[in-house]
Amino acid sequence: MVSITEKTLQDLQFPTVLNTVSELCNTELGAEKALLIKPYHGKEALMSSLLMTSEYASSFINNNAIPNHGFEQLSAELKFLAIEDSYLDTPSFKKISNLSETVNVLLQFFKKFYDYYPELKKFSDNVPLTTELISEIAKVVDKYGEIKDNASPQLVELRREMNSVRGKVNQSFGSALTQYNSLGYLDDIKESFVQNRRVLAVLSMYRRKVKGSILGSSKTGSIAYIEPEATLKYSRELANLEYEEGEEVKRILKKLSAIIRPHVPLIKQYQEYLSDIDVLAAKAKYARKINGILPEITENRIVNFRDAYHPILYLTNKEKKEITYPQSINFSDEKRIIVISGPNAGGKTISLKTVGLLQLMLQSGMLIPVHERSETFLFDRILTDIGDNQSIENHLSTYSYRLKNMNYFLKKCNNKTLFLIDEFGTGSDPELGGALAEIFLEEFYHREAFGIITTHYSNLKMLANELPHAINANMLFDEKTLEPMYKLILGQAGSSFTFEVAQKNGIPFGLINRAKKKIEGGKVRFDKTIATLQKERSKLEKTSQNLKEVETKAREEGAKMETTNAKIKQKLESYQELYDANQKTIYIGQKIEDIAEKYFNNKSKKDLIGEFLKLVEIENSKRKVVAPKEVKKKEAIKKEIIKEVAVKVDEIREEKKEKKIKAAQTPIKTNHVLKVGDRVRMLDGKAVGSIDSIEKKKAMVNYGIFMSKVNLDQLELVEAVKK
Repeated sequence: MVSITEKTLQDLQFPTVLNTVSELCNTELGAEKALLIKPYHGKEALMSSLLMTSEYASSFINNNAIPNHGFEQLSAELKFLAIEDSYLDTPSFKKISNLSETVNVLLQFFKKFYDYYPELKKFSDNVPLTTELISEIAKVVDKYGEIKDNASPQLVELRREMNSVRGKVNQSFGSALTQYNSLGYLDDIKESFVQNRRVLAVLSMYRRKVKGSILGSSKTGSIAYIEPEATLKYSRELANLEYEEGEEVKRILKKLSAIIRPHVPLIKQYQEYLSDIDVLAAKAKYARKINGILPEITENRIVNFRDAYHPILYLTNKEKKEITYPQSINFSDEKRIIVISGPNAGGKTISLKTVGLLQLMLQSGMLIPVHERSETFLFDRILTDIGDNQSIENHLSTYSYRLKNMNYFLKKCNNKTLFLIDEFGTGSDPELGGALAEIFLEEFYHREAFGIITTHYSNLKMLANELPHAINANMLFDEKTLEPMYKLILGQAGSSFTFEVAQKNGIPFGLINRAKKKIEGGKVRFDKTIATLQKERSKLEKTSQNLKEVETKAREEGAKMETTNAKIKQKLESYQELYDANQKTIYIGQKIEDIAEKYFNNKSKKDLIGEFLKLVEIENSKRKVVAPKEVKKKEAIKKEIIKEVAVKVDEIREEKKEKKIKAAQTPIKTNHVLKVGDRVRMLDGKAVGSIDSIEKKKAMVNYGIFMSKVNLDQLELVEAVKK
């Protein structure tokens, strides 16, 4: 049976967490419920709550977001319906209809997406889906919250008559307005409204000449507001009809209230269901703020919180843009009690509170900010003694109060208890108080309870070192600056750094030495040994951290070097292939140039074809027989290389041309204008070709084997086209 006192909740600042959760609720009822969250008594109910919160939190990152579950509170309406013969107004019925519709949408959603939200679906199965409330209210109330004309036959007839009479009122008023306006009896404003009735604005001097009822006058008395006699008759008739309409509406609302009244338990259930969903949503939103998850709940006596954050401190530091340091704490049957020692302001109390608050939150159905591989089991009791508990009301000193608290611990402590004691043994004579604290610690140990205590007492540190299933721990400090590093280290007691801190704060060295002489030499040596060990551990921790950082950087640099080497190797291979292809192209081009020159000199087509075939056969003999896939791959590479080579060749050719043109002493002049069909050659070349086309001072020259685009001023005529 889980039993956690209000004192424990206050000591661990659980109400602060609940206030934050409450602020994240969408409804008043949900916000009220969130403030009343307490640890669950049974494991089944707790696991259901944890799973539902976890499922709701998952809806923030999947594509099936849970529909809106907000509603307007109906507590007043439900109380009113409990009174016999009472009736609700139309806005109240609209709220009931909206409530029912919201519940129906949620029930259908969880049924449809059962795979995503099995626990929420199971929770929703207890709520009936009904459209009766919606349909009954829809017969009477429209979507704007007004009574429908066809809510009853009598109402239909009454409103038809009212519309008819309103028409007569307007018609008679219009006639009177026209008549008296033409006679000049009316003020410039002509008409107005008094007591929600339409009246003529008559000049006071003519008020006796206008037949009707005077309903008022202007502040100056210059205008009299008169309802015309003809209109007055219809207005009275309309007032009677409006009264009858009001009575009929009241009758309809009473009838509808009587229909809805038997469903009051269902409406209450709907309201409770939606407010419960609202609290679950707020828990999930809070979990998202603190990066909360659901750790493994085990039957074994294990508490293993890895990278655990204190949620209140985490959110506070987040607002200040400061770092929050996580703690890793674990208990087992072999390590049941942790004794944390060391100087103040190092984070001992925060470490203690982190464990207690996270366990409390988890047992209240809330997700907690720990590593996903964390695990814990459920405690029946969480006992705390934290802070200055001086009781003014009972006239008890701090120590008396703490002794009373220890007595309560002794009565309740067992193997399903987690106890958390801050500054254990303080408040009395160090020798006597320390001895009594040692006895209490031994008693808690023999009862196999799990617990954390913080202390400065050397005898408790020594006891923790002697007991097989207890362990010392300390908060890491910088060995030079004595600044806290907010990291809990298990396995070694912490020095209080009493004399070191005193020296750092400017206390004269002579006074410190005198203080050392006042106490037993063994204690000084013991504390000094612990301090030395703690400094060594701090150094090792820093060295380890630096080595990790260097290793990480080395890995990153190594990965970068490997990537760079791979890229360079790939580029070298590509350039080699490009160079080889380029050399081959130059060789073949030179051969073709030689063949073309021979043909130009001897005009023998036979020799031309023979030389060309010989060249092709030589090149083909060099080719290897490769698979079709390899051929396609090589062809693609070849095309790419040819493109690149062609670009390079064109660039080189253009450069050569420009150089030769500039180097020429006198330009070659000719009176002949080049035309399509002319046989030409380049100024710096030997090959002869014919012009296929001319466009924008550039000619496309056909050399038979290949084509080339050349500027006209770079060509010279060899033979004009025959006309």
